[in-house]
Amino acid sequence: QVELVESTGGWVQSGGSLRLSCVASTRASSICTMSWFRQAPGQEREFVAAIRRSDGATNHARSVKGRFTISRDRDKNTAYLQMNNLGPEDTAIYYCAAASASWIVSAMGRKEGYEYWGQGTQVTVSS
Repeated sequence: QVELVESTGGWVQSGGSLRLSCVASTRASSICTMSWFRQAPGQEREFVAAIRRSDGATNHARSVKGRFTISRDRDKNTAYLQMNNLGPEDTAIYYCAAASASWIVSAMGRKEGYEYWGQGTQVTVSS
Protein backbone atom coordinates (compact mmCIF):
# COMPACT_ATOMS: atom_id res chain seq x y z
CA GLN A 1 0.00 0.00 0.00
CA VAL A 2 1.29 3.45 -0.93
CA GLU A 3 0.55 6.35 1.38
CA LEU A 4 0.22 9.84 -0.07
CA VAL A 5 0.54 12.87 2.17
CA GLU A 6 -0.41 16.27 0.78
CA SER A 7 0.78 19.59 2.09
CA THR A 8 -1.71 21.96 3.61
CA GLY A 9 -3.52 24.07 1.03
CA GLY A 10 -4.69 27.48 2.02
CA TRP A 11 -6.47 30.67 1.24
CA VAL A 12 -5.29 33.16 -1.35
CA GLN A 13 -6.66 36.16 -3.12
CA SER A 14 -7.45 36.06 -6.79
CA GLY A 15 -4.30 36.38 -8.84
CA GLY A 16 -2.16 34.84 -6.12
CA SER A 17 -0.07 31.67 -6.07
CA LEU A 18 0.19 28.50 -4.02
CA ARG A 19 2.35 25.41 -4.22
CA LEU A 20 1.10 22.01 -3.15
CA SER A 21 3.30 19.01 -2.51
CA CYS A 22 2.55 15.31 -2.23
CA VAL A 23 4.95 12.86 -0.65
CA ALA A 24 4.65 9.17 -1.40
CA SER A 25 5.86 6.77 1.25
CA THR A 26 5.90 3.03 1.68
CA ARG A 27 6.57 1.25 -1.59
CA ALA A 28 6.96 4.56 -3.37
CA SER A 29 9.30 2.91 -5.87
CA SER A 30 6.30 1.10 -7.35
CA ILE A 31 4.72 4.38 -8.47
CA CYS A 32 4.98 5.29 -12.14
CA THR A 33 2.55 8.19 -12.41
CA MET A 34 1.55 10.91 -9.98
CA SER A 35 -1.21 13.41 -10.49
CA TRP A 36 -3.47 16.04 -9.02
CA PHE A 37 -7.24 16.10 -9.22
CA ARG A 38 -9.67 18.54 -7.66
CA GLN A 39 -13.26 18.55 -6.58
CA ALA A 40 -15.39 21.62 -6.04
CA PRO A 41 -18.63 21.44 -4.01
CA GLY A 42 -21.37 19.70 -5.93
CA GLN A 43 -19.08 18.82 -8.83
CA GLU A 44 -17.31 15.75 -10.09
CA ARG A 45 -13.68 15.19 -9.29
CA GLU A 46 -11.71 16.50 -12.24
CA PHE A 47 -8.22 16.02 -13.56
CA VAL A 48 -5.72 18.85 -13.05
CA ALA A 49 -2.26 17.58 -13.96
CA ALA A 50 -0.13 14.43 -14.07
CA ILE A 51 3.52 13.52 -14.39
CA ARG A 52 5.32 10.35 -15.34
CA ARG A 53 7.93 9.48 -12.77
CA SER A 54 10.47 8.03 -15.17
CA ASP A 55 10.95 10.83 -17.67
CA GLY A 56 8.95 13.72 -16.26
CA ALA A 57 6.43 13.80 -19.11
CA THR A 58 3.42 15.85 -18.10
CA ASN A 59 -0.20 16.45 -18.94
CA HIS A 60 -2.17 19.48 -17.78
CA ALA A 61 -5.89 20.05 -18.05
CA ARG A 62 -6.88 22.75 -20.47
CA SER A 63 -8.41 24.82 -17.67
CA VAL A 64 -5.07 25.17 -15.89
CA LYS A 65 -2.58 25.07 -18.74
CA GLY A 66 -0.27 28.05 -18.60
CA ARG A 67 -1.13 28.72 -14.94
CA PHE A 68 -0.38 25.46 -13.13
CA THR A 69 2.76 23.35 -13.41
CA ILE A 70 3.30 19.85 -12.09
CA SER A 71 6.81 18.67 -11.30
CA ARG A 72 8.46 15.89 -9.36
CA ASP A 73 11.52 15.07 -7.32
CA ARG A 74 12.22 11.39 -7.84
CA ASP A 75 14.71 11.14 -4.98
CA LYS A 76 12.18 12.56 -2.55
CA ASN A 77 9.21 10.66 -4.03
CA THR A 78 7.41 13.97 -4.18
CA ALA A 79 5.15 15.65 -6.71
CA TYR A 80 4.50 19.37 -6.69
CA LEU A 81 1.76 21.53 -8.12
CA GLN A 82 2.70 25.16 -8.61
CA MET A 83 -0.46 27.20 -9.05
CA ASN A 84 -0.19 30.75 -10.36
CA ASN A 85 -2.78 33.36 -11.27
CA LEU A 86 -5.41 31.60 -9.18
CA GLY A 87 -9.04 32.50 -9.58
CA PRO A 88 -12.22 31.72 -7.62
CA GLU A 89 -12.94 28.92 -10.09
CA ASP A 90 -9.89 27.10 -8.72
CA THR A 91 -11.44 26.79 -5.28
CA ALA A 92 -11.69 23.09 -4.52
CA ILE A 93 -10.31 20.21 -2.54
CA TYR A 94 -7.14 19.08 -4.29
CA TYR A 95 -6.24 15.41 -4.24
CA CYS A 96 -2.94 13.77 -4.98
CA ALA A 97 -3.14 10.43 -6.74
CA ALA A 98 -0.62 7.79 -7.75
CA ALA A 99 -0.61 4.79 -10.03
CA SER A 100 1.68 1.87 -10.61
CA ALA A 101 0.91 2.07 -14.31
CA SER A 102 2.74 4.22 -16.82
CA TRP A 103 0.62 5.59 -19.64
CA ILE A 104 0.98 7.71 -22.69
CA VAL A 105 0.56 11.38 -21.88
CA SER A 106 -2.95 11.65 -23.27
CA ALA A 107 -4.21 8.87 -20.98
CA MET A 108 -2.90 10.31 -17.73
CA GLY A 109 -6.14 12.12 -16.90
CA ARG A 110 -8.31 9.06 -16.27
CA LYS A 111 -9.01 8.99 -12.54
CA GLU A 112 -10.13 5.35 -12.75
CA GLY A 113 -6.53 4.38 -13.38
CA TYR A 114 -5.18 5.65 -10.08
CA GLU A 115 -4.97 3.18 -7.22
CA TYR A 116 -3.80 5.47 -4.45
CA TRP A 117 -5.28 8.73 -3.22
CA GLY A 118 -4.37 11.29 -0.63
CA GLN A 119 -6.80 12.74 1.86
CA GLY A 120 -7.20 15.98 -0.01
CA THR A 121 -6.32 19.55 0.86
CA GLN A 122 -8.53 22.62 0.62
CA VAL A 123 -7.58 25.51 -1.63
CA THR A 124 -9.75 28.61 -1.42
CA VAL A 125 -9.40 31.59 -3.73
CA SER A 126 -11.29 34.74 -2.95
CA SER A 127 -12.22 37.35 -5.53
